[in-house]
Amino acid sequence: MDISDLQNRLERIEKLLLGSKKVLTLDEASVYTGISRNYLYKLTSAGIIPHSKPNGKLVFFDIDLLNEWLLQNNRKSKSEIQNEALKYVLNAG
Repeated sequence: MDISDLQNRLERIEKLLLGSKKVLTLDEASVYTGISRNYLYKLTSAGIIPHSKPNGKLVFFDIDLLNEWLLQNNRKSKSEIQNEALKYVLNAG
């Protein structure tokens, strides 16, 4: 196993560990979401992403709210849409 493989594994382990925390810092949220630090900060400045600034400087994220935000525009699969259409047609008749 070479160094890049070890680094990749370490990054995956760090992401898993971050998932067990309740509150994330800006850097941790960046690693957890895969969103760059700069873009994440822009999202907070624009009020687009839920965050907290208890002392006016440091930015923190509630991991549950962060997960909700990440999954807010859920797209249904074709089979889910077909099943819903079938249920609708059967119930309409």
